Formats: sequence, C-alpha cells, structure tokens
Amino acid sequence: MERASFFYGSSRVFENVSFLLDGARTALVGENGAGKSTLLKCLGGQLELNAGQVIRPRGLRVGTLPQDIPEGLASRPVRDVLGDALVRGGIGDDLWRIDVLADEIGVVQETLDKPFGTLSGGWQRLLLIAGAARLEEPDMLILDEPTNHLDLANINTLECWLLTDFTVPMLIVSHDREFLDRVAERTLFLRADGVHAFKTRFTAAREELLRRDATAAARAQLEEKEIKRLEAAAARYKVWAVKNPDLNRRKSAIETRIARIETDRTQTYVARERRLELADGDIDAKVALRLAGLEVKTPDGRKLIGIDRLAIAAGDRVAILGANGAGKSTLLSALAAAYDPAREHYDGVSPVRFNPACRLVYFDQTMRDLPTKMKILDYVVDAEGITEKDAIRHLAGAGFAFARIAEPIAVLSHGERARLVFLKMKLLRPNMYLLDEPTNHLDIEGQEDLEEQL
Repeated sequence: MERASFFYGSSRVFENVSFLLDGARTALVGENGAGKSTLLKCLGGQLELNAGQVIRPRGLRVGTLPQDIPEGLASRPVRDVLGDALVRGGIGDDLWRIDVLADEIGVVQETLDKPFGTLSGGWQRLLLIAGAARLEEPDMLILDEPTNHLDLANINTLECWLLTDFTVPMLIVSHDREFLDRVAERTLFLRADGVHAFKTRFTAAREELLRRDATAAARAQLEEKEIKRLEAAAARYKVWAVKNPDLNRRKSAIETRIARIETDRTQTYVARERRLELADGDIDAKVALRLAGLEVKTPDGRKLIGIDRLAIAAGDRVAILGANGAGKSTLLSALAAAYDPAREHYDGVSPVRFNPACRLVYFDQTMRDLPTKMKILDYVVDAEGITEKDAIRHLAGAGFAFARIAEPIAVLSHGERARLVFLKMKLLRPNMYLLDEPTNHLDIEGQEDLEEQL
C-alpha cells in the first residue's frame, strides 16, 4: 500500500498510509475506529481508495476472513458454504476436499448438512478460516479478528494452523495480545499519524513505539522551551533597536532561527482520551443470584446444560468456560431473559432467582439488539435520568467526537459500538453484569481498561 488515503464523505478514516507486506506473519493493530477493517477492504478491492494505490503481483490469490459473518449464510448447509471457498480457489469440482477438511478439524459428517446458522459463533468462525486458508489455496491470507468467538481449544488449533500448517504470508488484525505475540512476526500500528512498522512481535513493538512517542514528546518540549527563550530575546532586541537600529539585525537572525525550529519541529502523537468505565454499585445482599434445577436447552429442545444448584455471591467474579457450542452464550441469554426488575421477589421454585436488589445489565457478544439506526446521542439520552448535556459529557469522556454524536450508531466500528454499549450500561447504574465475550471487539487499550475496572 503506497500513500493511501480513504474518506467516508468528508470524514477521514486514514491518510497517507504506506507499508509493505513480505513473507512474514504481520499483525495490524490500532485503536477502535482507526480504520483497520476499512483498510483491509481496500486491500481486498471491496472499497476504492481516494488517493494512493495498492500494488500487488499479477494473479495473486488472497484468502480473506471478514470481521462479520457474511449475510445470507445462516440458512445454507455448511457443505455449501465451504463449497464457495472451493469455487473461489478455482477447484469447485473437488468436493472431496470438504470431507477431508471436516475429518481433520473434527467436524462430523452430519454437521456438514446442517444450516450454517445453527452452529455456534466459534465454529462458524473456524470453518470460515479453514475454508479461506485450506480450500481456497491462497497465496496470502488476510484475517480480521480471527480469534473472536473461539474457545481456548480452538484458539490453540488456530495457532497451530497459522504456525505450522499455513505457510503463506499473512496480515492479521487482532486485539488478542497473547495470540499476536505467539503468532505474528512483524507488527504494524495504524494511527492518525500513519502506519508505524516494526520487525518484532507485538509486545516488543508496542514498547518501542511508546519509547519513540516519549522521546518525541521530550524533544518537542525542549523545542518549545527554546522557541520561547528566543522569542523573549527577539522582543528585547526589538525594544533596544529603537535607540540602536543596528540591533535589528540580531533580532532578524533570532527570528530566522525561530522559523527554522518551527519548520523542523518534532511531530508528536497524542492519543485521544477514551475511558471505558463500569458502574460500581453495591448490592445489599450476600447472594445476588440463585440457580436451582436449571436446564438450558437449544431452540429445538436439546439439553445443553443442567445446573442442580449454584449461588452467586455479591462480589463474586465468575468465569464461564467451555467448548464452542457447549451453550455458554445460551446460558447467559437464559439468565438475562429471567431477570425482571419489576418483580419484588421470585417464586421459590423458580430455577433462576435474582435478589430483588439486583440491577442487571447484559452484554450480548453479537450486539444484535443495538438500534443501529438510532443516533448515538439519542441512545445515551435514553438512559433514565440522563440529560442531553450529561450525555454529551459522557460521550466526550468515552472518546466520541462531538461532530459524530448526531450520526447513527451504524457508522461506528464494532469496537466503538462495544464502547458505546459499555457507556450505556454504566449509566444504567447496575450492580451485576453478565458479559458474553466482552473483549471481542475492544481494542487493546479498551481491554486493559476493562481488566482494570473488573
């Protein structure tokens, strides 16, 4: 990519971006809204640059994994979805490859005939990665958030694929710090001041970038101090030159030095302030939630999870782990559906019983209930007791520019949408959180904020 720029209307997404992809596994990192997914679409030809160019070898075949599951796949059989990858690879008649791939990754033959949408988000993601990397036979892989929705075992499987089975060059967008350190060999940081490239893994690259920023800030501070000193000297010579005109030459020489420093002034990068905060409401009870005889089932009635007895105490932080498809998200959605703030108490035989003092919020990993056509400001004002002035202040603190808050939520990146949901949840003043894959779309700084808050 050479001197590339992309704008949505008059809004800049990225500008003057240049980098070279070689045979290495390269990580692309940037804050939410920096334009990473847009940049990938420009690389893949789905979007056209406003300036600059993408230079690629003739006939280069690129396998891609988008951040979102493409529309229209839910009702199609898994076998047909994988067949599309064969077609893109120019080997559409080699259907036997699908069965071989299924055996290798532990997918039973019956699953291949099921609708794609019936699979868990993790299995959908893993199959799309396998299709792009194995069935398309690409010369290069571009993966956008490949670990999203994957369980720990499948993340390990993916790492093995990328490290040993797939030998093609890769560009990987991810916010998973440990995954990037294990998999990527080079790191690109996409920021408002362009792309910064490092031939090291993520953690070392990030430390070096922060050192560069700190050095530049210190140099800029010294330059500012020197400019002020010279301006004061020039002002004195201007006064003295009233009685001695020869001093005008010294004043002019100092002004020339100031202009030279201004021209070569060190450019510094200042990250915009963005806070991700949770409410810290207390609950006046020892037990926040009791489960007794709970059965969690699929929509077609198949039992996923049975919980005989479980009590969640005030102050507990509980992790739910399990394989993709085990029912983790289904369990959380069942708990959220059972919460009713209008009830003063719950039936003693109910399988899900929240303490009446509970104020619950639920983060759904798909964010499917987010009203994307609603204006950003209106979504925040919708919280009880929040005025428009309050909403503007909270949005500014969370990193949302004033110029954007009248736009619909749909214009936000997935990471920015997640930040908006967290802001709304905070304003609802909860004292209990259900979080389903809350870090999926958050950038690295957002994940660190969330970890600190928790």
